[in-house]
Amino acid sequence: MQTAQIPHDVSYLDYKGKYKGIFSWIFSTDHKRIALLYMYSMMALFIVGVLLGLAMKLELIAPGKTIMGPQSYNAVFTVHGVIMIFMIVIPGLPAVFGNFFLPIMIGAKDVAFPRVNLLSWYIYVLGALLVIASVLFGNGVPDTGWTFYAPYSFKSGTNLLPAIFGAFVLGFSSILTGLNFIVTIHRMRAPGMTWFKMPLFPWSLYGTAWIQLLATPVVGITLVLVALERIFGIGVFDPALGGDPVLYQHLFWIYSHPAVYVMILPAMGAISEIIPTFSQKHIFGYKAIIASTLAIAFVGYFVWGHHMFTSGMSGTAQYTFSILTFLVAIPSAIKVFNWISTMHKGSINMDVPFYWAVTFIFVFMIGGFSGLVLGALATDVYVHDTAFVVAHFHFIVFGGVGFSFFGAIHYWYPKMFGRMYDKVWARVGWAFFTVGFLTLYSPMFYLGMMGMPRRYYDYLPEFHAANILSSLGSWVMAFGLAVVIINLFRSAKNGPVAEINPWNGKTLEWTVPSPPPVENFDEIPVYGEKDGPYQY
Repeated sequence: MQTAQIPHDVSYLDYKGKYKGIFSWIFSTDHKRIALLYMYSMMALFIVGVLLGLAMKLELIAPGKTIMGPQSYNAVFTVHGVIMIFMIVIPGLPAVFGNFFLPIMIGAKDVAFPRVNLLSWYIYVLGALLVIASVLFGNGVPDTGWTFYAPYSFKSGTNLLPAIFGAFVLGFSSILTGLNFIVTIHRMRAPGMTWFKMPLFPWSLYGTAWIQLLATPVVGITLVLVALERIFGIGVFDPALGGDPVLYQHLFWIYSHPAVYVMILPAMGAISEIIPTFSQKHIFGYKAIIASTLAIAFVGYFVWGHHMFTSGMSGTAQYTFSILTFLVAIPSAIKVFNWISTMHKGSINMDVPFYWAVTFIFVFMIGGFSGLVLGALATDVYVHDTAFVVAHFHFIVFGGVGFSFFGAIHYWYPKMFGRMYDKVWARVGWAFFTVGFLTLYSPMFYLGMMGMPRRYYDYLPEFHAANILSSLGSWVMAFGLAVVIINLFRSAKNGPVAEINPWNGKTLEWTVPSPPPVENFDEIPVYGEKDGPYQY
């Protein structure tokens, strides 16, 4: 095999394989390079998504038309949603940190199928290009919202087909990544690393991978049915042809609620790595966290109906889904309890990743409690389809995944690039981002309670003050985000050289050089009887 000649002292960033320049990246099967390909692709798309979000908030700064009309507003929030959900949040942590660190954390030299891993990135780029094509070509930008709800998704005259096929193609990328991770975890753990000696981040990726594998085909089939309905007029969802639009909602949310856990489980996994490292203490309730990860992955399949309490469900179905929604909150609460218990009497190192992790816990708890308001029938009917839902959604998805992603990148950055970022600027970025985030989304809870509908480009004058506050928050958060990104990009070349283990972490990735060599390990580590991931 060719890899046998790879010198061990060459980092993955410097290794010159068969190809030169950019081709040494886009044809590389090294899991670390693929992780960075994902990260750079996502960063470009993320900036577009953020700019579209800022445009929406600028429109909502005053009643009436500010910078765009109703059709443009519909198009902007559709593209914003499709980019952020399908291209950033769902693949985000698994594709970047999962790809980079999963093999190293379990003591493997690569993932089980390196070429499939590269293929999943190509498929991701193809899906992204299809969505971009729907915006640039054809007769109007898609305007159905990221959910593509029937019957509007086949009645709308806009260029929806490329966006639907784009989301369909992105699903394949997700399935391949999930399959790769499952096989890697089952087959490639270091000798002596039993299931209960595996770090919690690989465990969260394991739970996530099963959801990716089992739930994604459902939304794939559903999107194909919408496309067929648009092209051939078959009556699956169209009531005029004997179809049922509520069936679309069921099929869509059967995937999309578990997909929330595809987003949040890896985020929780990253936090479960940061908290014990910065508390310098063994994680509290290791097995309970694993059990809660698997419980979330399992129960998450049975709660989709709470998105449809106002769609005309039977009372029995509503009642059942409401109970199940409350049930899924329990494993999440177990995790929060265990994180806080880990910090208790720990020797806490107050550094940048820890700030992000603690803020994640705070923001996630607000998102979780507001989720219980939406899970309870009596209150959901009142706030359904209002700005309250937007606030809850962003606290969980953007708050959860965003804070965890930035926590993870600040935590693993010295290992990934062999450099350290400027900690002063990192703290400034975190402070502005956090204040901006809370100022942007907190007023939406109030607005929703007062009755402001979501997805509207205009509103009544009594909602003006809270909307001004929210729009100002968006600019503060965008400034914080810019500081964070610029600081990380600058430091990759110019930052001070990082130590092998700057945080005194105990998992395997902190035993290899920074940045890691091409094959991760000279010799595969062997776990003894008493070895484990968090031995402080």
